[in-house]
Amino acid sequence: MLSTPVPEPSLQPGCAAEPKWDGFRALVSVDAGRVVLRSRRGSEMGPSFPEVVAGAVQLPDATAMDGELVVWDAAGRLAFERLQNRLARHGAGAARAAEEWPAHFVAFDLLRRSGTDTTSWPYRRRRAALESVFAARRLSAPWALCPSTTEADVVREWLTWASVGMEGVVFKRLNDAYRPSVRGWEKYKVRETSEAIFPVKFLCSVRRARALTDETFVSAVPRQRVRRR
Repeated sequence: MLSTPVPEPSLQPGCAAEPKWDGFRALVSVDAGRVVLRSRRGSEMGPSFPEVVAGAVQLPDATAMDGELVVWDAAGRLAFERLQNRLARHGAGAARAAEEWPAHFVAFDLLRRSGTDTTSWPYRRRRAALESVFAARRLSAPWALCPSTTEADVVREWLTWASVGMEGVVFKRLNDAYRPSVRGWEKYKVRETSEAIFPVKFLCSVRRARALTDETFVSAVPRQRVRRR
């Protein structure tokens, strides 16, 4: 499923909230030992993240999960640039990168469990099933369970996590089924601003036949990312 931006982080009755991660949206499935890790648009990501593929041995067979690939730096902050750099690495290069900057799959939805399609289940049931998979299998790295809450105070706390790279929150209706490619979720993104200096060249008209350059144009520029959910 996809999400629609909203202007306020308001947790409505009948909804749950999850943190919005600064990573790559991904789907993972395991079928008879075959592991498929794909982006939301269908690109194969397994060769770039061998530690996630290898970690699928922990999952029950015929299972599929929706989630986010993330990398944390040494300070505990989400390192999107490191994650992005890993996409171009394969083979021995990907193996070295996995040791230096290991990725984690933060699971936030369960699409199939031991051969049973769960997409028609309401979110609250899928969430309970996802939690039971983590508990029963005692899943560990590279797997991480995305937090979920129905408490507004917890949502407000999550919105203070921008310093570690969290992007905001996603809201999901408790009774909604999982509908691929449908914008049934809502997202609120924390907007950060910072001052930056850009050289800006202003070209005059042909009649004036000269150019003026303002070398110290200062602007508050909102931090932007291209995200997948």
